[in-house]
Amino acid sequence: MNGNRTAAVLGGNGFVGQYVVQCLARAGYTVRVASRRPDRGALLRPMGRVGQVAPFYASVLDESTVACVVRGADVVVNLAAILSSSSAQSLHAVNVDGAGRVARLAAEAGVARYVHMSALGVSEHAPSAYGRSRAAGEALVRQYRPDASIVRPSVIFGPEDRFFNLFGALARYLPFMPVYGATTRVQPVYVGDVAQVVAQVADTPELSGRVWQLGGPDVMTMQDIATFVLRQTQRDRPVVRVPMALARLQAAVLERLPGKVLTRDQLLMLAQDNVVPPTESGFEVLGLVPRSVQACVPFYLERYRVGGGRSGVFVPQR
Repeated sequence: MNGNRTAAVLGGNGFVGQYVVQCLARAGYTVRVASRRPDRGALLRPMGRVGQVAPFYASVLDESTVACVVRGADVVVNLAAILSSSSAQSLHAVNVDGAGRVARLAAEAGVARYVHMSALGVSEHAPSAYGRSRAAGEALVRQYRPDASIVRPSVIFGPEDRFFNLFGALARYLPFMPVYGATTRVQPVYVGDVAQVVAQVADTPELSGRVWQLGGPDVMTMQDIATFVLRQTQRDRPVVRVPMALARLQAAVLERLPGKVLTRDQLLMLAQDNVVPPTESGFEVLGLVPRSVQACVPFYLERYRVGGGRSGVFVPQR
């Protein structure tokens, strides 16, 4: 591989970002890990050779910092997004304006390939503000980068996720397992598999300009997931379907607390299935076989079992 190639990854120190950085470093890129917290990006240095992985300060809300980090890059990957608004950032500012800003500045800088992370099921008619913001962000990216590769994963899981780990924590601390949107279907996809697709399309010019819809091999309802987590954590808890009226009241309170464990907009996301349409799997196009929930999740749910479990980072093997 040509070691002189450079990739800039916006949001590179996040949950998905650290896996993308690792894949790009393995492919021989010098990786600029761009985020608002470069101190956290510094923890990723061991993923490459000395000097191969470098933290940068950049915010998708700030023109000059983005322009600096994309200048001279061969590939730009934008993973930066938020799930809900806060006092400092709004969905539109980050998921729409920020997405467009990075795409525009990458185009102006002459970056050869561009990858934008979106989400499965986004639409201008989506019930949730999040879904509509990601769709608007995609449209703005396409305006500046018609050749952009857009990656749309379903719910992403992995050792550091806020999905199965949240269910695990609920199983440990609550006398029952609450389930919201019990019959809604999702298609959980392993973070390492998503990162592999991102790195592959970023590294392959002929794959540019396509939409990559990604879901794992398991289609599960939210109730299936709750039952699976209880079984894996060996917790004997009743599964309680939370009525939507009560769920909205709970979300109205919880969305005001740090961490935003549940918001009313997230309840709207649970109003529709989040699965890849038949014959449209990006994994199949690339000849990849995504890893299953059963193959990965039990190892990191051990920490929530009765009596605890072994700690450490799980790296599934193929």
